[in-house]
Formats: sequence, structure tokens, C-alpha cells
Amino acid sequence: MTSPDTVHFRHNQAILAAAIVAFFGALPVAGARWYLLPVLLVPLAVAVWAWRAGTDADSRELRLRALVGQRRIGWERIVELAADPRGRAVARLDDGQQVTLPAVRAADLPRLVSATGQSLPGAAG
Repeated sequence: MTSPDTVHFRHNQAILAAAIVAFFGALPVAGARWYLLPVLLVPLAVAVWAWRAGTDADSRELRLRALVGQRRIGWERIVELAADPRGRAVARLDDGQQVTLPAVRAADLPRLVSATGQSLPGAAG
């Protein structure tokens, strides 16, 4: 269970809407022959991924969520937060590993840092 001060980052919900449309569009194909039923699994998997995947941040840790599973990273392990050339947020860990944060863009970094209870250097307030 997440605390009320948890910040959630999710992918654009248009992906979920597109997956639902694709599911209903695939129904006639899947209904034509029994062996085509697995075609429905693709839009279903995309819909679940769009609903579930993302990054949750609170004062203790980051939680990176995928279609299946999640990874927790404590703030004490994070050395640096930055943006890659494509505008995605990445975290550099104390062991040198770089982790891309799902659904977090470079513009979201101030909001991500605020989840720690800290403020950015030079930020007013």
C-alpha cells in the first residue's frame, strides 16, 4: 500500500485507450477461428502494461513497476538523477549502474525530487 505522499508517474493513458480499441478490433479476427484467439492477448498485455507500468516515489524509495514485477531502489543508493539525450529520466546508482525510470521525463525531475522531502539546489521556496 502506498502512502498519501507518494508521487506516481504513469505512461499516457491514450496507450490504454488504444489497447482497448485494438482489443475490440481484434475480436472479429479471434472469433473467426479458435486458433486465432491468442491474438487477443497482445492488446490485453498492452492494456495491463499501460495501466500498471511506471514509477512511484516517496520519502523512502523509488518503485519501478513493469508489466510483471517491480524493483525497489532506496534513495540512499541513488547518486544522481539526470536526463538522457531522449529526455527520459535516469538514476545513477552507487554501483555505477544506470536505471531508466519508467514514465518519468526530464521535466518531471523536480516533482520526483520533491517526493523525497528535499528541494533542488537553487530552487526557491
